[in-house]
Amino acid sequence: MFEDIIRLFNETALKFGLSERYSALASEGAAFIGLVIVAFFLYYVSWFVIKKTLIVFIRRSENNFDDILVENKVLSRASYFVPSYIISKFAPYTLPSFPVAFEFLQKSIEVYVVFVWMILLTALVSSLYQFYNTLDVSKNKPIKGFTQVIKLVVYIVGALMIIATIVGQNLGSLVIGLGTLSAVLMLIFKDPILGFVGGLQLSLNDMVRIGDWISMPKYGADGDVLEITLTTVKVQNWDRTITTIPTYALVSDSFTNWRGMEESGGRRVKRFVNLDMESVKFCDSEMLARFQKFQLIKAYIIQKEEEVAAYNKANKIETESLVNGRRQTNLGVFRAYLKAYLMAHPKVHKEMTMLVRHLQPSEKGIPIEVYFFSNRQAWAEYEDLQSDVFDHLLAVIPLFDLKVFQIPSGNSIEKAIKTLNEKAQVGKL
Repeated sequence: MFEDIIRLFNETALKFGLSERYSALASEGAAFIGLVIVAFFLYYVSWFVIKKTLIVFIRRSENNFDDILVENKVLSRASYFVPSYIISKFAPYTLPSFPVAFEFLQKSIEVYVVFVWMILLTALVSSLYQFYNTLDVSKNKPIKGFTQVIKLVVYIVGALMIIATIVGQNLGSLVIGLGTLSAVLMLIFKDPILGFVGGLQLSLNDMVRIGDWISMPKYGADGDVLEITLTTVKVQNWDRTITTIPTYALVSDSFTNWRGMEESGGRRVKRFVNLDMESVKFCDSEMLARFQKFQLIKAYIIQKEEEVAAYNKANKIETESLVNGRRQTNLGVFRAYLKAYLMAHPKVHKEMTMLVRHLQPSEKGIPIEVYFFSNRQAWAEYEDLQSDVFDHLLAVIPLFDLKVFQIPSGNSIEKAIKTLNEKAQVGKL
């Protein structure tokens, strides 16, 4: 067919007075242009058929994966092979007199085919990644870094194949020749390589998942993980800013992952208040009678008094002096009250550790630490619970004849000096 077309154009060109060379050029060029037009016409026909049949069927199916393939243009990119196949198949018949042009055309088609394979494979990888994200396992095992590595490998191999095609060398020989540039390539791709290794360790060791709350002060990160890629991890901080952390840094540096806290159902509260040590004293009968009016510890005080009385009687201890034998202290009763208060609080996790303890006394008094877990993990509710507990704690401290230790302010010192001066004046009078 193409030979007949070329012969017809050649005879027509000769009738118009063109030389044999120019008539051959015009006739074969016209045949080639006609081939290109036919090739792209068949491409549009094939794409029209795919769109009206296969894609319509895919849209109606219940399977999600084929919809993802359409969304990522896998089918449309596959249809790009149609014009290249037709041109490469019939181009020899359209350019018989121009072997150099035909050789250039063949290389161009090979480069085009490699490029189409590159975009087709990357679209397929993107589709597989998107489909994987619809599975439950994707929440614990993010693979975006792996898909980026696969795409990078596809691009590198494709680029090498294109270069090998252009320079006319075998791909293996080209790769061997590039071995001398390995140090340079390692330097260029240092971050992707480290990111790939870091992402592999993060995934295999289940160190970080999408949605985890992590804290990494070195990079100013404190929030939820949004994305784990080949080279970076994106964290949305609580102030809504975005922090980008190198993937490998999560392996080489330390960070805090709060996933365990979120999965446990509790969130720890660990705070203390300093009490004035001079306010700690033994409880007398009047104090105990007053403390028994506190509903939460009424039973505790009665049971404790019976235990103390039994011990002192069994050991024949003289109880007239408060120093002798066992006795309750206002601080001990206060600690028992705090434990009972926490046990009765509806927002305190009852199945997790709960402590009210002394810390090392210092020049700032004796610290009483409250250690428990909230069953509310939301930040606002968690902070509200802490505030409620310590509001109550500070309010009841004076009821146990205890005092909070507080470093005197300038105003307190000024008032003390003024009081001393007034007493001195009264003494003089």
